[in-house]
Amino acid sequence: MSKQNRRNFIKKSALGGLGLASAASMGMSAQSYNNIIGSNDRLHVAIAGLGRRLGAYYSPIARKESNVKLAYLCDAKKSQMTRAAKRFENHINYNPKLEQDIFKILDDNKVDVLINAMPDHWHTPGAIMAMKSGMHVYVEKPSSCTMEENELLVKAANKYSKVVQMGNQQRSSAHTQQVIQKIHNGAIGQAYKAIAFYSNGRGEVPHQKKSSIPEGLDWNLWQGPAVHREYTSETWDYNWHWYGWNYGTAEMGNNATHELDVARWALNVNFPKMVEVDSDKRHFVNDGWEMYDTMLARFSFEDNKVIEWDGKSRNAYNTYGSGRGVIIYGTEGSVFVNRGYYKLFDRNGKLVEEVSSGGKEGGVTLGGGGDMSTLHVMNFFETIRGKSSLNAPIADANISMAMVHYANVSSRIKQNFEVDDVKGTMFNRDAMEHWGKPYQESWKKMFLNI
Repeated sequence: MSKQNRRNFIKKSALGGLGLASAASMGMSAQSYNNIIGSNDRLHVAIAGLGRRLGAYYSPIARKESNVKLAYLCDAKKSQMTRAAKRFENHINYNPKLEQDIFKILDDNKVDVLINAMPDHWHTPGAIMAMKSGMHVYVEKPSSCTMEENELLVKAANKYSKVVQMGNQQRSSAHTQQVIQKIHNGAIGQAYKAIAFYSNGRGEVPHQKKSSIPEGLDWNLWQGPAVHREYTSETWDYNWHWYGWNYGTAEMGNNATHELDVARWALNVNFPKMVEVDSDKRHFVNDGWEMYDTMLARFSFEDNKVIEWDGKSRNAYNTYGSGRGVIIYGTEGSVFVNRGYYKLFDRNGKLVEEVSSGGKEGGVTLGGGGDMSTLHVMNFFETIRGKSSLNAPIADANISMAMVHYANVSSRIKQNFEVDDVKGTMFNRDAMEHWGKPYQESWKKMFLNI
């Protein structure tokens, strides 16, 4: 069965009475029919990028209810593939193919789904190339690096009719869904302000130095759509986040993505009208870190609603009693919510309700995996089958991403600016210079032409 026929079959293969009746008329047992449906309903999945988010995919792929087969593990570094395969041995009883070259996966018409966990600069280009190849995409945060990529990703999802979900997994958190619904139903009156925050104690970062390419790393492939340059030490692993804008999106793309998304969800707002940012590099000022590590940002919206961001990458003081989370203020009360629990207070500060997630996904430590991620990936799988709807459709998720990009642009040009809250464009000539980003010239045609 071809990929297109299988996908059409997947969408139509809810096991209803009509299907069972047809099976009976053909002399097939219900179990035999279930086996056929199970085979064709199965999604063939490739994971590209086998770093710290790998643990987020063990459970949703291994669960029998997911009915997926892990077809490929892909990474630009060979040791990452062998490590990932070894870890998956504890969760599945078969061996996925190991493939360093993502283009070979994109050419395989048996693959239905790409989980894109590559570095930031690969997120939008890789997702678009996968959609062009007929795949649905689960793209890790940040789903885009610029406002231009925001538009391209949504345009591609619409043009190719693909299911695309961003890895803002708190959208699939039961306790968060519950308290957001309460807020929208007036539990704290009219919600008017949210403070999103993140505090971490990241240490000193080495200066980049020209170095030999690590064994087994395809450096040109790792750089992919980004502007290519010589390899420097410390770049391949996590520190690419802080080594300039060619690959990373700083802490806004790395973590603010999550908290700002919850804040915007709670206040039920879209694009802001005004962006104001105070940011700087405050710690280890002579080390190799090239971005801000401390930021205060303020986003003003219609109806006098405000979202503030308090980000401290290298000062772990828990200003708000937790390493990360969101506080929502309303005319009749307040809410504190993070990945582990929420607390609802009345206007006098009295605790009215406290609900814990009972899960294991929270905090600021590196690494992936947990209940929310499992639910989020499974929601994605079930939406592909037509049995659910996305908790974080890319068109909505990328509105949250806009706040990330506005803050980064404001930090880079050292200017505040107004925003067209309908179109999302920035009323600042210098800011609009950063609407897009440079790419490696030979790669542009692969994803810019939609």
